[in-house]
Amino acid sequence: MNGKERGLFITLEGGDGSGKTTVMAEVAKALEEHGVSFISTREPGGIEIAEKIRDIILNPQHTAMDARTEALLYAASRRQHLAEKVEPALERGVSVLCDRFIDSSLAYQGYARGLGIQEVLNINMFATQGRFPDLTFYLDIEPEAGLARIAAGQGRKVDRLDMESTQFHRKVREGYLRIAEMYPERIRRIDASQGKDEVAADIRGQLSAFLKELRA
Repeated sequence: MNGKERGLFITLEGGDGSGKTTVMAEVAKALEEHGVSFISTREPGGIEIAEKIRDIILNPQHTAMDARTEALLYAASRRQHLAEKVEPALERGVSVLCDRFIDSSLAYQGYARGLGIQEVLNINMFATQGRFPDLTFYLDIEPEAGLARIAAGQGRKVDRLDMESTQFHRKVREGYLRIAEMYPERIRRIDASQGKDEVAADIRGQLSAFLKELRA
């Protein structure tokens, strides 16, 4: 990418324990190998204001938070992050690799919380002015397996969403699968139950194919 081209917006999605942190590192390596200039970031967060909103959303003590409040806080955090960090980078020709974006809100609040995918999409269309990623990797794993990974992890801070029931996390996965059907041209499903090497190889292959298509 050069300064005259707009950067690529690439996101990673998945339920809790799907391995996004590990995959982020693999995607970063692959982008470097392809000579793509990029920054890495996350949602909610990525910049000071959004990180403060993240603390409010994920605080385990905030069990009284209403589902609509949660959806609106995510959208507010997303707006500030997009305006302050993501869009300026893309306009400079720098690609952005982001852990979560709009699909998380559609799956968690829209589907699992029962607010409605379209209703939450409408909130986020206002917040992002219609911005969608260019490419999204969805790390698909059975909720029980993902939660087991979290339970086995050492030093990982448990947040408010980790405390939700297994049924809630099943609904999150159902939501993601529906959203993947809605946006098949953008979302690439990755079997996250595979070993790390297999997941990395799958990601690298799909990313290489995507970049090749763009440069053709």
